[in-house]
Amino acid sequence: MPSKKEQICTLLKGIETGDPQSVTVVNESKYIQHNPLTRTGNVGLAELFMRLSKTNPHVEIVRVFEDGDYVFAHTDYDFNVIEVGFEVFRFEKGLVVEHWDNLQLKPNRPNLSGHTMLDGTVEVTDHAKTEENRALIRSFVDEVLVSGQLDRLDRYIDSERYIEHNHSMADGLAALREALSLNDKQRTYDKIHRLLAEGSFVLCVTEGSLDGTHVSYYDLFRIANGKIVEHWDTVDEVPPRSQWVNDNGKF
Repeated sequence: MPSKKEQICTLLKGIETGDPQSVTVVNESKYIQHNPLTRTGNVGLAELFMRLSKTNPHVEIVRVFEDGDYVFAHTDYDFNVIEVGFEVFRFEKGLVVEHWDNLQLKPNRPNLSGHTMLDGTVEVTDHAKTEENRALIRSFVDEVLVSGQLDRLDRYIDSERYIEHNHSMADGLAALREALSLNDKQRTYDKIHRLLAEGSFVLCVTEGSLDGTHVSYYDLFRIANGKIVEHWDTVDEVPPRSQWVNDNGKF
């Protein structure tokens, strides 16, 4: 029997082939789709994959993690546009019953420190510290990103080792502090919706705004020795309600 991770990799690769069998891991009768622009239900996914396959897409699963009934993947997509994405799936009785995602256009060059939105560490370590690391990220997001207490950054960030994959930022504590200070009014984090973790990696799903636009932030952190040492993210606009094709909401 394939693992949950393997089943999700097969499902996502189905975007390339358009094979309707790739979506059989989805429970059609219970499936809840949280991408506001995708119809809910197994048939909707099959139709979407078939349509996308005709554009000769490429799907690369760079990282994939498992947290109980959840699997979350960090992906590189080349459709009509090239995007970086996070995909989150919830399993129930061996089948996928719920899905969320967050997609951002992929820049054509690395950031100021030479990192892309996808490169960096892949291996998961410290499985025994999963809950400790989840709690660390909850505190970091609550105190620093939501409440704006930048004076507490050094409690959470490893100043000697911090690697930044955001396309407009750079490595190091000083660069992060400067970026968050400059973005204080334009970028707001309002509410944590979900924290998923496996070992040294934690994904935080947050609702907020960017330059006055309602957005969803997906931030992936890698933790080592009780400090954040690496960060990836995507920011996705939450479309206006008039554009939704399902009633399930982004979060």
